[in-house]
Amino acid sequence: MEEITQRILDFNKDRQPGLVRLKYEAMAENLFRFYRGTNHVFYEDLAKADTMPFSPTAWISGDLHLENFGTYKSDNRLVYFDLNDFDEALLAPALLELARMTTSIFIAFETLNINQRKALNMAQLYIKTYAATLKAGKPNYIEPQTAKGIVSEFLSVVSKRKQKEILEKRTILKKKKLEILSDDPRHFPLKPTTKEALFDHITNWLKNNGDSPYNYRVTDAVFRVAGTSSLGLMRYAILLKSRNGAGEKYILLDMKQSARPSLLPFVNIPQPLWKTESERIVSIQHIMQNRPPALLSTTDFQGASFVIQEMQPVKDNINFKLIKKDYRDIYQVIDDMAMLTASSQLRSAGRQGSANADELIAFGKNDQWQETVLQYAINYAHDVKRYYLLFLKDIKAGLLKKIKMHAPAIATNEAIAG
Repeated sequence: MEEITQRILDFNKDRQPGLVRLKYEAMAENLFRFYRGTNHVFYEDLAKADTMPFSPTAWISGDLHLENFGTYKSDNRLVYFDLNDFDEALLAPALLELARMTTSIFIAFETLNINQRKALNMAQLYIKTYAATLKAGKPNYIEPQTAKGIVSEFLSVVSKRKQKEILEKRTILKKKKLEILSDDPRHFPLKPTTKEALFDHITNWLKNNGDSPYNYRVTDAVFRVAGTSSLGLMRYAILLKSRNGAGEKYILLDMKQSARPSLLPFVNIPQPLWKTESERIVSIQHIMQNRPPALLSTTDFQGASFVIQEMQPVKDNINFKLIKKDYRDIYQVIDDMAMLTASSQLRSAGRQGSANADELIAFGKNDQWQETVLQYAINYAHDVKRYYLLFLKDIKAGLLKKIKMHAPAIATNEAIAG
């Protein structure tokens, strides 16, 4: 077995085997998805390289790449485009966020067989806009009135979308009862005991958590498969129905298990003492985003910590394939992403150990670090491609057949195996 494959297996050894198999299948699809699934490898290698220049301590998402930006409805029911994945968030040198994101640009262009000169132009744009935003010292945000290009189109669609449209795609009416769509390849039925326990838990959450929707009850739940890096962790889709008599109103929740950030072992910066990993995620998300998603909350279920939020449409994340389809428009998207990255750090400046705004402004004015980050991203993108080919070699040699199919919360293991 290749060394890189063993590193991947070691990292995922405590996750549900049947779901980990799905993760490896997803990672084998293409170079970009492999990169998404190996955040831990990226930071292991970055720590060994020890080549990053000094940068101020900042709150970072910890796994920033092209597809971790997207549109969502906030708790104020307005629509925003922003960083949207904080599973790996923590306090760290600001440039670690930049190195991860810039490398993703080169990986995406390589995956799509686009000339690397274009990738270089995009990476340079991202770094320069990030620095310029820090230098200005004022966090900004994107909403429908200020958006341009692809992002404007995304926001316009989400602004007009009704909850009913989302429900029509994710649910089905059976015997006059609305249920979560079981034919969806991302959904798996739960064992009766797990489903009953989850119903009881969500009922209690609805009664006692101030962030939960008022006067709703739980009517259905399934196991949900989504993302790449988080595959192997427990995740549920939950359908709620309003108790109000006037019309039938439903909400879909996403309930996702939280894990320790993979960057944590390589950061020598004291972290706040969070009660749970979910508290870490939600707390950091609140200070980095301009507005949080609707119903963002935490809960503990069967000994694990979870983040709950209103389910967002997957297609409204930026898909890296847009680079090939709308290459001219991607300039604006990359510029927006750079502004949002810097804005998230400025917005959370001076909070619980992070550098203050003046320190970030001074860092933005200093251009000495820019070429180093760019060169690291270029070189590491080659390493990722080499890792990917070695991983594929082990996949083709039968790696997946050695993984036992077992996922305790799911009723049909055959569904995962298939």
